[in-house]
Amino acid sequence: MKTGQMGQAGQAARKQPAMARKVLRGLMVVIGAFITSYGLEAVLIPNNVSDGGVTGLSIVGSELIGLPLGLLIAVLNIPFIFLGYKQIGKSFAIFSVLGIASLAVGTAVMHELTPIIEGDTLLITVVGGIIIGFGMGLALRNGGALDGIDMLAVLLSRKLPFGTSDLILFLNTFVFIVVSTIFGLQGAILSGIAYFIASKVIHIVEEGLSGAKTFKIITKHPEVMVETIRDRLGRGATYNLVEGSYSNEQFKEITCVINRLEESKMKEIIHELDPSAFVMVYDVAEVKGGNFKKKDIH
Repeated sequence: MKTGQMGQAGQAARKQPAMARKVLRGLMVVIGAFITSYGLEAVLIPNNVSDGGVTGLSIVGSELIGLPLGLLIAVLNIPFIFLGYKQIGKSFAIFSVLGIASLAVGTAVMHELTPIIEGDTLLITVVGGIIIGFGMGLALRNGGALDGIDMLAVLLSRKLPFGTSDLILFLNTFVFIVVSTIFGLQGAILSGIAYFIASKVIHIVEEGLSGAKTFKIITKHPEVMVETIRDRLGRGATYNLVEGSYSNEQFKEITCVINRLEESKMKEIIHELDPSAFVMVYDVAEVKGGNFKKKDIH
């Protein structure tokens, strides 16, 4: 086989897994949209509780002018899809179109579903919030948004020191003021509670469930610290050379990723070996690769 042909064959082989990943992501966005549709049509809307964002505005519009909810969802999201394409990227816009179209179809298909909960306002808000939060979070995690407000929140999160879920909740405050004109103050409050729950579920699904933490440690005894962490927790660590801005003294900064169950044990080790060690702890959204598995703590 010639060199050029081998190169083309290699490129084709690399493209196949990439295409498979895109197809899987698209499928997850569609599933997320249908889960959200189910939460809307089988829990929230029959009990006069709205969603937030463009979907919430679409629900209000559907109640006012009688147009199908799916049609309004599709039409009102067009400006936000354009914004997503221009500011975030082609891939995000494509997956969002797929998600919003699936949401529109899902609400039409599931419109006649029998509500799974009726009357119990607390249960309605909790269950409805969990279902739509899981669906929207699944879509966001896979690169698409189900709502124009989500796109705006993703864009703003790149420019502001806030997470996507927090911005979605803030923007929806204004939506629920509009919702109150149709569903009344009680309906708007219940909608707000449901969406607050949804925003927390979105955060969990979007950021991952790895439950991992990163420890960055500057200590006088880095070698002993790393050896003890390896012995007691079975965790590896890396060194970074850092320099104090005041003393100009160089230190070995230890970086180690552990799961949440090991956090107290890690702090115990640090305190035992060097109570004056400088420690920073970060939440980790997701851990992949390497040899990161659950270890026995001893």
